[in-house]
Amino acid sequence: MARRRLKLIFGPDLVKEPVIYQLGRKFEIVTNIRRADVTRDQGWVLLEVTGEPEELDRGSSTSSRAVVSVEPAEGDFVG
Repeated sequence: MARRRLKLIFGPDLVKEPVIYQLGRKFEIVTNIRRADVTRDQGWVLLEVTGEPEELDRGSSTSSRAVVSVEPAEGDFVG
C-alpha cells in the first residue's frame, strides 16, 4: 500500500459535487480529508489517499481532469 497527499482545488462548477466520494468509489483508494476550506464559490481540500500505486496514479489523473487543480501536498496537514 502506498500513501500520497494531494491538494484539490475546486471551482464553482464542482464545489457541490461529491468528487472525493466518487474517487473512493471508482478506484480502490481510501480517502482521508486532512484539512479543507469550502465556500459557496470555491474550495480546497488537503487529501491523503492510500492504495496500490497503480490505483493512486489512475485516481490522481482522473481527478486532475475533474478538478481545477490537483497538486502534491506536504505540510499543512493536521497531525
